[in-house]
Parts: sequence; C-alpha cells; structure tokens
Amino acid sequence: MTAKPEHYDVIRKPVITEKATAASEHGAVVFQVAIDATKPVIKEAVEALFGVKVKAVNTVVTKGKVKKFRGRPGVRNDVKKAYVTLEEGNTIDVSTGL
Repeated sequence: MTAKPEHYDVIRKPVITEKATAASEHGAVVFQVAIDATKPVIKEAVEALFGVKVKAVNTVVTKGKVKKFRGRPGVRNDVKKAYVTLEEGNTIDVSTGL
C-alpha cells in the first residue's frame, strides 16, 4: 500500500505528552488527526504511511477552550486525537520525522 497525499491530510502530527508516552508502553501511538476523519480512514493512513499493522483505533474529540485574546473572548479549535494500537512486533518511532 502506497502513501497517498490525502493520508498526510488525515494524520496531522504525533501527540507527545506524558499520557501518550504511557500509552506507547502498551503498543499504542497517539496522533492528532483531522476532525472529520473516521476510524477506518485513520487505520488505512497509518498503515500506508508507517508500514505497520494496526490492531485498533480509538478516537477522542477535545473541545476547544474559551480564552481571552487582547481582552476579547475567543475559542480555540476542537482537536481530534486517535489512539492507534499496533499489532504485536510493530513499532512507530514518533521522535523522528516522516
């Protein structure tokens, strides 16, 4: 399976936090994905871009916070994260670039 340009639109960037690092110890990798991406599309994109077998995809939508900008209220964008569980023996090193 070859990587198509739209795969790069689905997967925005890896999420590197304490929680994501703890998930990686159990064979999961966390990516920020497009807000309209579905689980099958995310699975296809990860398998094509990284050459690994995906076991499961779990998603969560984090609602944007209300923040002040120059004294005026504004809202940050909603963010969708995908917790991608890999098959045994597959790994993705998110510390290096694509």
